[in-house]
Amino acid sequence: MQLICPKDILLEKLQMVLKTVATKSTLPVLSGIKFTVAGGEPVELASTDMELSLRLKLPATVEGTGSAVLPGRLLTDVIRSMPVGDIRVEVDEGEQQALITSAQASFKLNCLPASDFPRLIDMPEDDVFQVNAAPLLATINTVARAASRDETRPVLTGILVKFGSDSVKMVATDSYRLSVRETKVDSTLTQKKEVIVPRSSMEELARLGTISGAEKISVGATDGQILFAAGDTLLTSRLIEGQFPNYQQLLPDEFKHEVEIDKEELLEVVGRVGLMAQKNAPLRLKFSPGELIVSAQTPQVGEARETMSIAFDGEETEIGFNAEYLREGIESVDEEHVFIRIISPLQPGLLKGSGDDFLYLVMPVRLTS
Repeated sequence: MQLICPKDILLEKLQMVLKTVATKSTLPVLSGIKFTVAGGEPVELASTDMELSLRLKLPATVEGTGSAVLPGRLLTDVIRSMPVGDIRVEVDEGEQQALITSAQASFKLNCLPASDFPRLIDMPEDDVFQVNAAPLLATINTVARAASRDETRPVLTGILVKFGSDSVKMVATDSYRLSVRETKVDSTLTQKKEVIVPRSSMEELARLGTISGAEKISVGATDGQILFAAGDTLLTSRLIEGQFPNYQQLLPDEFKHEVEIDKEELLEVVGRVGLMAQKNAPLRLKFSPGELIVSAQTPQVGEARETMSIAFDGEETEIGFNAEYLREGIESVDEEHVFIRIISPLQPGLLKGSGDDFLYLVMPVRLTS
């Protein structure tokens, strides 16, 4: 089989599918990208690390049919180095080699056994629904950062996704913070569906969904996996088994103080003062009538302090937070003003917008003198 494709298009597609090529695996074929040419169909590129799989279409001029697995990263580097213009890829399945040519440049790459490449599942015919893409992707981008990176508690590395007929709710927590967002969507779903999807898979969906520009995303689940189709791109992810924490129990029923602050101003102050919150030093927020003092001190490094005028008339309260967690919570509020709710220095604080569609709970850091 052979295909001819402009360099810029081929490189773009390879870079997209390279994201799900395995970097550490005992199966060499998982380090490859599979090319499949079927009669009358566009070229399909596929890759998988056995947890996340990606398939997409490559527009190209083709001859013959067949499949081949080429080393993903090396192939991408080769194509990137090629001169601008059309690139020809010819696969000799008997010799298990691919000849790649453009202008006067040529490369021969050894192929990996296509027969060893895992069989990837297709979108199921039943139980598939569509969701408008923009609000779904926005919800992912808001919530995903709060999911854990610690693999010792696998369920916390996932995002709880609740699909409804007119909304999608996502919840993520790493046990130090909790992010919840519910968004109105247009959906063809008739029955509610609840799954736990790995954070990395949802972030990849957000990236691919944005690149594709698709207005709708099709969703289907089968055999412990979930599939997302956006345009000519099909992303498949394993689901995480287990019981997600009862996040409702983590949300306090009442807060003692609430203050509304300009988001951009607060973000700038937290960013500046947070430079001095190093080596796990807390960022201190001291609320007193009419003002908020944001400060941080790290021994042998330095200290910073900045005062903001705010509409606060409660009793003086000082609370500490992880600077990065606080900054990311503020960034996640998609409004001009952030509402901060607190109870006491030893109980979690809450960041939100004017409504309750987004809630960001963050645990305090115990302050010393």
